[in-house]
Amino acid sequence: MDQSAQQARQLDSLAAIPAPMPFAGFTMPGLPGMPAPVLPPEPKPILELDGEEKENELDSLTDWVEDFLMPVYGAEITTAAPWCEQWQEHLDVVAWLHALWMAYQQHKDPEAGPSGMFVWHRDFLTHAMAAVRAAGGPLSACQTDLDRPAHRLLCGPGRSTRPATAEGDDTDRVSEAAS
Repeated sequence: MDQSAQQARQLDSLAAIPAPMPFAGFTMPGLPGMPAPVLPPEPKPILELDGEEKENELDSLTDWVEDFLMPVYGAEITTAAPWCEQWQEHLDVVAWLHALWMAYQQHKDPEAGPSGMFVWHRDFLTHAMAAVRAAGGPLSACQTDLDRPAHRLLCGPGRSTRPATAEGDDTDRVSEAAS
């Protein structure tokens, strides 16, 4: 009986203190006793942010655009490549430049390897700048001459003027067209 009681106490103490895990530095999520990995926060597009979080992100983006992007890659302002000193008011431009900035951060990271920045130039920079600064793009109504600053937001597509229809109406029209 004494031996049984001693074994029960030993089992209780073993159950209370987790045994040291070999290779504790290697985490395997889902295994009992192993900590869940800490993941960085999911990046969010700037237009999905609100309040102070959006303001802080826009401030950081503005610093990057004005201190790095435009001085290095902005070239000259022309009718073929317009720019706007008030680009933050053009939501589509903000979205494009924010995506470009997030890609820049990812590709300059050492984990991207030696070709990371080349990939950023080839796959992101060229396309984004061509879209933002296109002659008929979102900034086309703004500054095209350094001596004549201009800023004008272009009107986007208006709301649909089509009357709302019930769900069944579409299927009736499709059935009639098929007949």
